Amino acid sequence: MVCEDNKGNNAVFCPLLTDETIAGTLASSQSLPTLPFDLIVEILCRLTVKFLLQFRCVCKSWKSLISSPKFVKKHLRLSTTRLVHTLTSSTNQSHNYILNSIFNDVSTNVALLEYHSKHLDHFIGSCNGILCLADIYDGLFRLWNPSIRKFKELPHLKKHDYKNDNMMMYGFGHDPVLDNYKVVVVLRSHGHLVTKKTYGKVYTLGTNFWKNIEEFPFGCVAVQQRSGTFVSGPINWLVSRMYPTRRQHFIASFDLRNESYQEVFLPDCRVVDVYNLRLGALGVLRDCLCLVFRNDVWVMKEYGNHESWTKLFAITYMQDLPISYDNIKVLNIFGDNQVLLKSTEWTDKLIVYNFKNCTYKYTKFGNSAEVCGESLISSCF
Repeated sequence: MVCEDNKGNNAVFCPLLTDETIAGTLASSQSLPTLPFDLIVEILCRLTVKFLLQFRCVCKSWKSLISSPKFVKKHLRLSTTRLVHTLTSSTNQSHNYILNSIFNDVSTNVALLEYHSKHLDHFIGSCNGILCLADIYDGLFRLWNPSIRKFKELPHLKKHDYKNDNMMMYGFGHDPVLDNYKVVVVLRSHGHLVTKKTYGKVYTLGTNFWKNIEEFPFGCVAVQQRSGTFVSGPINWLVSRMYPTRRQHFIASFDLRNESYQEVFLPDCRVVDVYNLRLGALGVLRDCLCLVFRNDVWVMKEYGNHESWTKLFAITYMQDLPISYDNIKVLNIFGDNQVLLKSTEWTDKLIVYNFKNCTYKYTKFGNSAEVCGESLISSCF
């Protein structure tokens, strides 16, 4: 391909195979053959964000291409890179937190980013390479794309907006119809158990306020985690509803497009006891909703279809860890047989578990973690 550099000179580039090949090619001064522009696009959209950010400086046409919304969406759709983010307190500044980004191999630390906040230590969720962090005590929310190092502070959810009510659940996700992002907070009012109400507020990116939404229709509480799991349009929470003699577990979901709630049922109660089971946390595996029942990992292959729940594998007894499967969350699957787990009961470290040969190893990273893809999305910031 022949293109014009930032000074108006012509530059010629050859076929590109890997990120390293590209870097070496661009550094070469030899005369190189031409590639069709469409092929260049197909090659570039499969590269990591790190190299694409550098290649915006190669020439005007590449900068325009890589920055275009169409290319950004195509790159997001084809990207296979997954990042694991963990929050840890800094040892030299009491109000500083560090985010470690790890590409695929969870033992490799490739980025170290810092931000300042008193309590900005909760992952609300992630979507399309964007993390949502919060100080739930002060109602502060921030969007962050760590791949392009950009932040956005959201309007403050001030105390007088919800008085002394408690944040019961929260979540972050993407409305695919309007192509916009939303943060949802479900609050519970103080008072007698009978008079308590649960209601919601939603922030839509591009507005400057939190909007009231319909009252939360389920008389229930969150199980294991208050941060929702975004998948296939809705945000999902694992919840529990009390009856006089039993407790029922189910998934409460909030559709970001219609801003409405619905129930999603767990796997058939003939397979698992939905009233007295020991549950892990919701997660996402291969773009499917995922849940740990006792020591079994289940995925919902077709969102909203109760019959599509499928047992994927079992987590077997680990010799030096207690036999308890509460608070387990499956963060990611690597290849065909390894998953990244976190458990606040077992250990304060993330665990890589091989479910083919039932072996595991600890990582050096803490279990305050979130997994998200890599993206060039900057329209949020």
